[in-house]
Amino acid sequence: MSANLEQTSFLFGSNAGYVAELYARFLTDPAAVDPSWNGFFKDLDDDSRAVLDELRGASWTLRDDETNGAAPDAVGHGLAGPGNGAIVAHTQQVYGGVSPQQLRAATLDSIRALMLIRVFRVRGHMNAHFDPLGLEKREPHPELDPATYGFGPGDLDRPIFLNYSLGLETATLRQILEILHKTYCGTVGVEFMHIQDPEEKAWIQERIEGGRNHTDFTVNGKRAILERLTAAEGFEKFLQLKYTGTKRFGLEGGESMIPALEQILKRGGQLGLKEAVVGMAHRGRLNMLTNFMGKPFAAVFSEFQGNPSSPTDVQGSGDVKYHLGTSSDRDFNGNIVHLSLTANPSHLEWVNPVVLGKVRAKQAQRRDLDRDQVMGVLIHGDAAFAGQGIVAETLGLSELRGYRTGGTMHFVINNQIGFTTNPTYSRSGVYCTDMAKMVQAPIFHVNGDDPESVVHVSRIAIEFRQKFKRDVVIDMVCYRRHGHNEGDEPGFTQPLMYKKIRGHATTRELYAKQLVDENVITQAEADQINADFMKKLEGEFEASTTYKPNKADWLEGKWAGLQQQDENTEHRGDTGVALDLLKEIGAKLCQYPKDFAINPKIARQLEAKKKTIESGEGIDWATAEALAYGSLLVEGTGVRLSGQDSGRGTFSHRHAVMYDQNTETKYLPLTNLHPEQGHFEVHDSPLSEAAVVGFEYGYSLAEPHDLVLWEAQFGDFANTAQTIIDQFISSGESKWLRMSGLVMLLPHGYEGQGPEHSSARPERFLQNSAEDNWQICNVTTPANLFHIFRRQVRRSFRKPLVLFTPKSLLRHKLCVSDLAELGPNTHFHRVLSETANDLVENDKIRRVVVCSGKVYYDLLQERMNRGIKDVVLIRLEQMYPFPKATLSDEFAKYPNAEVVWCQEEPENQGGWTFVDRRLEGSLKAIGHKAGRPSYAGRPATASPATGLLKRHNQEQAKLLDDALTIA
Repeated sequence: MSANLEQTSFLFGSNAGYVAELYARFLTDPAAVDPSWNGFFKDLDDDSRAVLDELRGASWTLRDDETNGAAPDAVGHGLAGPGNGAIVAHTQQVYGGVSPQQLRAATLDSIRALMLIRVFRVRGHMNAHFDPLGLEKREPHPELDPATYGFGPGDLDRPIFLNYSLGLETATLRQILEILHKTYCGTVGVEFMHIQDPEEKAWIQERIEGGRNHTDFTVNGKRAILERLTAAEGFEKFLQLKYTGTKRFGLEGGESMIPALEQILKRGGQLGLKEAVVGMAHRGRLNMLTNFMGKPFAAVFSEFQGNPSSPTDVQGSGDVKYHLGTSSDRDFNGNIVHLSLTANPSHLEWVNPVVLGKVRAKQAQRRDLDRDQVMGVLIHGDAAFAGQGIVAETLGLSELRGYRTGGTMHFVINNQIGFTTNPTYSRSGVYCTDMAKMVQAPIFHVNGDDPESVVHVSRIAIEFRQKFKRDVVIDMVCYRRHGHNEGDEPGFTQPLMYKKIRGHATTRELYAKQLVDENVITQAEADQINADFMKKLEGEFEASTTYKPNKADWLEGKWAGLQQQDENTEHRGDTGVALDLLKEIGAKLCQYPKDFAINPKIARQLEAKKKTIESGEGIDWATAEALAYGSLLVEGTGVRLSGQDSGRGTFSHRHAVMYDQNTETKYLPLTNLHPEQGHFEVHDSPLSEAAVVGFEYGYSLAEPHDLVLWEAQFGDFANTAQTIIDQFISSGESKWLRMSGLVMLLPHGYEGQGPEHSSARPERFLQNSAEDNWQICNVTTPANLFHIFRRQVRRSFRKPLVLFTPKSLLRHKLCVSDLAELGPNTHFHRVLSETANDLVENDKIRRVVVCSGKVYYDLLQERMNRGIKDVVLIRLEQMYPFPKATLSDEFAKYPNAEVVWCQEEPENQGGWTFVDRRLEGSLKAIGHKAGRPSYAGRPATASPATGLLKRHNQEQAKLLDDALTIA
């Protein structure tokens, strides 16, 4: 409930009659009430005034004065304003010279009736009948009792003036209650009075009150609903018959979802919808794939028989059938809507931000600036919607400039249970959908056994979304006919619920009987519809024995022209850029409008940057990054970067967004490079990792030709997105044949900042590294940074990139490159060789120290300080895929050296446990005498780093000494 309504809560309940009497006095004579009440009534705002100020009636009702062509008069504009007093005027007109007491009674009747109507709009859903099983016993809400407002049994048939509230000029209390119960307390309940936008609220009120929250379907419409219910139920029954007890997480009990989704797309297509991206958990997924997405039934039956979902020549581990996605085109009365169902693991709601990222990318591809052509549809479970924090994080993106998609359609399959947990133990709120109120989404609760009402609210929901570009929620209260899966025994924990379910007719059976009773169809016709569908499934079942998928769909559409990586694939890509073009881009990166009041510190940085670009020497990290983005943009490739503080950069190095110091107007140099450049966007994200990483991953799935990056504020913050990383980014290609080129920028390095700001936990990423699933890199030069960014979108395949980025190195005097290292015929180096030219001869080198990342510069400085000439430093820039052959070539240069791996991280973390055996493999491949590497670094610890600077410095000095001292 909005704050305004909360502040006037005393208008309800036992105070209602007293306040109504005061208000009636105020209408007749404002001076007749206490000055404090006088001021209150005058100052009522829109939301509060609506409690008492319904006299202008329903905005959608045609008035007598309007039918004659006259403009609406002041009656429609409120009760408390000067010149208004519709109740008083009407009562005087009707009753003539009645006594003041009679006038007051009639006025109070109107006021009380309007207050009753108002509270039904707010709380009517509390008395609605959602539960098809009838297990939820709700006590009638006292504020919905007419007695609360002073009405008694003898008042039911007395006419009351409403001034077109509910569309009626006058009505008896009996009529009013009948309308209110039908509109707000039937099998549909609506929560919308928490919405603060008056237009949105009025629109919903009009849609549900105008038709008494009901749609009169045509005969064809009713038959269509029955046919979709028959398909949904028949498919599940067929699977249960053929594969009894096999897990499929069926839709039984929630079959009304299928005709509801059909209505959403049908009406959406009429309103401009061209594409829908769907995300859902496993409950009902097979039904969605076949009866909604159009996947062949034979394909699903073949998968039940143990056959793969993709051609046998396509590599990958695969996944269970109720996790898989698909895509198709559906024709709704001539409107073609493209559908894509996003693959999802068993982690239920975690697909949500992935879907929204895909929607945003597809909107960009279609130039869908109004965001009415592409929409996300999320199918939720009740326990998951209430219980998983990713739901709140995803909802939090809905109105943010960098992430909004014009509203998402949320459909909750409310089984009234979560595995074996009852709702009273799985949520604190009244409804599983209470979370959606945080974004002021309207919520339609509906009984799943009333398919017409489910379709009815679905139509309202899609119309609301297309008009207002806001999230909207449908909460379909239903049940789960089997246990959590088909092999589960639900009677162990919910014996009463499942006793009820076993005797409960199916939704199709109930609706078929309704249509027979309405003389829409005969029982024989209903039976024939069912028989025809089952016959179709039998034919598909026969065909499944020889069914073979003829192609994988992962390299179609935007992915056409790309390929799966194999041993013959070129890995480097064309990443060098002409020096003249780099200088031209660099010059524009240092420019800003003449009337732009730039921050003086940034002005000095730009001047220094300009000099380095002109000289071609001393290119630092930020400059190389900007040149990488700029060169891609000039070549027509889009760049999208988001994360906390990404515009400025956590460590103030990037300044991709500059602010006028007088007006805070933004200027982005990277959007002003060339008239025909690619699109550049950088967004400071909310304080969410999970939803934002999922969003950017989804964006990269739909747009393989843009460089898409997510940046953590500190690298270890990525662990709050671990589910997205583990279940999607690292394994998505293997499980679902879905490639991604997402870049994750994770600041990493030990500089005494404590346990939470030192390590990006590289060991976690390395542990998940296999089958060339992604790239794990820790580069140490601006040139390598430049090339690795360009490499992401200049190869014929896509792989996620986990890039550990520096902090102190951003301004380290030795961490620079020459512009020529970014020029033609240059590329990314997975291994960087020793660069010093004053060491002893190679065969006299006594130790080779292999390291990765910032520690190289510490080792380099310490070696210089000690004057050591017989220790070589080799940098492993790409830890995975591991460059075994390249390292063998490096080791071969130093035949008499021992090999040491040096890292800043503790021994049980960092790269050691990953590179140990792999370094040994590189040594053995050439028969090197060193045999195995030794370790130099911090000892194993539970925490990533100490919080004491003095101890940090001691540990750092020791690991450097261990690496460089030869016994």
